[in-house]
Amino acid sequence: MARKPAREAHPAFAPPPSPQREIRRAQLDISFDNQSLLGALFGQFDANLVQVENRLGVFISARGNQLHIEGPEDSVARAREVLKAMYDRLAMGQDLDAGTIESVIAMSNEPTLEGIITGNLDSPPIMIRTRRKTIVPRSATQVEYMRSLVRDDIIFALGPAGTGKTYLAVAQAVAQLITGSVQRLILSRPAVEAGEKLGFLPGDMKDKVDPYLRPLYDALYDCMPPEQVERRLASGEIEIAPIAFMRGRTLADAFVILDEAQNTTREQMKMFLTRFGQNSRMVVCGDPRQVDIPGGDRMSGLADAVEKLEGIDGFGTIRFTAADVVRHPIVGRIVEAYEGPSS
Repeated sequence: MARKPAREAHPAFAPPPSPQREIRRAQLDISFDNQSLLGALFGQFDANLVQVENRLGVFISARGNQLHIEGPEDSVARAREVLKAMYDRLAMGQDLDAGTIESVIAMSNEPTLEGIITGNLDSPPIMIRTRRKTIVPRSATQVEYMRSLVRDDIIFALGPAGTGKTYLAVAQAVAQLITGSVQRLILSRPAVEAGEKLGFLPGDMKDKVDPYLRPLYDALYDCMPPEQVERRLASGEIEIAPIAFMRGRTLADAFVILDEAQNTTREQMKMFLTRFGQNSRMVVCGDPRQVDIPGGDRMSGLADAVEKLEGIDGFGTIRFTAADVVRHPIVGRIVEAYEGPSS
């Protein structure tokens, strides 16, 4: 069906004209073989096409299985690659929502990302397969991170909330647990208020610490059916515990994740890292700008560890920024505003 050019790209999203050269206009057509995917590709009331139009400053019209793209030459080329990547995701059985489209658009600026979704002769597609979904990278930094998760022994993942640091680590851990690469999955997090405030919470120790560990449970349930999570928790294959419970242990044949690591002290971080055992992998996630250690004058164990260990063989350090936020686009703008020069 044909769509009327009844709207223009929002000026906030349209690429600014370059004072250096005249903007060249272009148009091209792109067609798709599997017509059963077109409804999901275009979106309800063509919402997905509108999103691409607004973000890239182009106009897209649809007729049957063919799309016609008009606009600045560079933007038309990017729109073509974005639409192809969206179609490829659908062809692989992936979901396509506004956040996914936003990430595909962001990744279209990275020339090194060609073939990441579908793979090519030189490299297989980058993805994590779990019981409930197949996860593909949604930013250039996530590509680097997912490679590090299968390459390095200990990985430091640094950056703001919403960039997928913990989620991708849990997904990789679940994938390795399912395939038998590791025997246990251990998720840990500092309970910052581990003193008397925690003591006044009702219930036993599990009831007291579970609120602090809820984000880890959420990621698990998103990657595995609930009954499998509960069964593996009961058997000890999956363990979720505050960092204090790690003392005195050697964590072999395990995938170990420490979340909110910026709230560890130097002593806690040293203790945690030295738990590393044979055939294990550790991922340490945190936002260095969100330190909540009581007292205020104690150095974050995460910052100290990165300073001491970055660059040593076997360690990987991945730094995310606001541009890597994969939640609603406005979250990225919030992070940028709070991390600006005046913050």
